[in-house]
Amino acid sequence: MKDRIYLSSPHMGGNEIKYINEAFEENWIAPLGPNVSSFEKEICKYTNASYATALASGTSAIHLALKCLGVKSGDIVFCSSLTFSATANPITYLGATPVFIDSDYESWNMSHIALQKAFDYFLENDKKPKAVVIVNLYGQSADYDKLKKICDKYEVPIIEDAAESLGATYKEKYSGTIGDIGIYSFNGNKIITTSGGGMLVSNVEKYTQKALFWATQSRENERHYEHKEIGYNYRMSNICAGIGRGQLEIIEERISKKKQIYELYKEGFKDIKEIQMMNICDYGKSNYWLSVMTIDKNSKVAPIDIILALEKENIESRPVWKPMHMQPIFKDYKFFSALENQSVSENLFNQGVCLPSDTKNSLSDFKCIIDIIKKLF
Repeated sequence: MKDRIYLSSPHMGGNEIKYINEAFEENWIAPLGPNVSSFEKEICKYTNASYATALASGTSAIHLALKCLGVKSGDIVFCSSLTFSATANPITYLGATPVFIDSDYESWNMSHIALQKAFDYFLENDKKPKAVVIVNLYGQSADYDKLKKICDKYEVPIIEDAAESLGATYKEKYSGTIGDIGIYSFNGNKIITTSGGGMLVSNVEKYTQKALFWATQSRENERHYEHKEIGYNYRMSNICAGIGRGQLEIIEERISKKKQIYELYKEGFKDIKEIQMMNICDYGKSNYWLSVMTIDKNSKVAPIDIILALEKENIESRPVWKPMHMQPIFKDYKFFSALENQSVSENLFNQGVCLPSDTKNSLSDFKCIIDIIKKLF
């Protein structure tokens, strides 16, 4: 069997081991140490965020971001529907109610039309969301001018789920720094990785400081162990932060390669009218985390045909995220669509395929993938 071609796997740059070795030599193995504080500072320098707290995962960062904004049992939180479940799950951790918002076709991210519909509905019922969680999908920022205008009008804060979009921009601002609180994920498949980890960033210091307090078991500043609030074991380890520091040094190389991959697919499929690559908006720079395409619903070839054809050759691909409002666990929660009588996010799920986007793959690997798909048409 041919060697496995992955969707998006870790790709080390070289200096990761230097920072890991320093941690071992200095015996900073515990979940604190120079790598953690340095990684936070380096993320701030790269993104122009004012403050950062390194955490165990992107999910834990969303959880603490919601807590920072005062989300509690009985509250309502608006949330992008087209995303991974880690975006929505922390809302339920706090006993709050998620309300799912549709996407637009331009960016695949939250639709301002659907968002306004949700505000209109709940305000008519004398309710207002405590926060809005906006996802930057597959490496591209949402259209924040339109979305932020609505949220600002009703004085509702934004959590920017930039788990997939570190390094992307929106009108010269880095993804993750546009909302009140931003979160990044460093899971193994992301643009850079710490093996597992996340980051909470903000231009408001009290949010990152409170997140740090909760992430270290809410320990009060006393000689003995004193706790007045429930805390969590959410801090990133010094070893993982060392990996992240090495990875951050080569992030622009990774973004450049991801863009090349997208352009290879776009050029490779340009003559197949049934295939459309995900649109890249001109209001910012994508990090092209995954190259994603949609297949015309009237095509003789369905997304599953492509996935199975690649799988037969030991090549990994995936469907687009299944929207949260379609998930069994969330099916009873409210959903607001962008269009009448249809859901953009459902259409993207039904017609989409995430293509192999691993930066370690060779040009011949991508030509092979393109040829396998083109033969189906």
